[in-house]
Amino acid sequence: MIEIIPAIDIIDGKCVRLSKGDYSKQKTYNENPLEVAKSFEDHGVKRLHLVDLDGAKSQHIVNQKVLEKIATHTSLTIDFGGGLKTDEDLHIAFSSGAKMVTGGSIAVKNEEVFSSWIEKYGADRIILGADVKNKQIAVTGWKENTSIDLFPFLEKFTKKGISKVICTDIEKDGMLKGCSVSLYKEILQYFPSLYLIASGGISGWNDVDALEENGIPAVIIGKAIYEGKITLKEIEKRILEI
Repeated sequence: MIEIIPAIDIIDGKCVRLSKGDYSKQKTYNENPLEVAKSFEDHGVKRLHLVDLDGAKSQHIVNQKVLEKIATHTSLTIDFGGGLKTDEDLHIAFSSGAKMVTGGSIAVKNEEVFSSWIEKYGADRIILGADVKNKQIAVTGWKENTSIDLFPFLEKFTKKGISKVICTDIEKDGMLKGCSVSLYKEILQYFPSLYLIASGGISGWNDVDALEENGIPAVIIGKAIYEGKITLKEIEKRILEI
């Protein structure tokens, strides 16, 4: 069964969602992220994807207090991303309660540091963030496109030991118009042992089912939950079926 991972994105300590990563297209869903996290936990969710959007924009961790509060008051396994650029950022994230961290821009802009994290903490705790637009990597909170092709990028880091990747199709993210099943299927054809976490565009259960049918191990769901396209009761039922 595909692992379902709800997402909480944070700006100014509040639970928000963006469209295509555009900070000017921001919608606040709840001013208390802990309340949202607890509601996930109450419906059987075990894993949370927590993104510090302020951190991604500022190039350093900002919302560690939100992370700490959720980690302290729930038993959710949290993977945390956004603004992790230095060893100190990583230390703050782990000491604040993250079980795993996701690094995307750092893997592009400071490969040496990111590689050292893999060696120090192990592939179980370091997730590679591969945010793509037209199969090319984007960084810095998606504000900066690169000419780095996705597949060589993945190959480089799988050779360094990476086993978990969150791949987000930026053009799909927050649009509720379906996800890039064909892209994820292609990635697994090249990297069959990868624990690939699909992200971006989930509009309902049809998208989740399509990913599962194609062997995608996990999916992050954000806006579809907040907009009621996928309910927490439905997620709970799905989890109980596993």
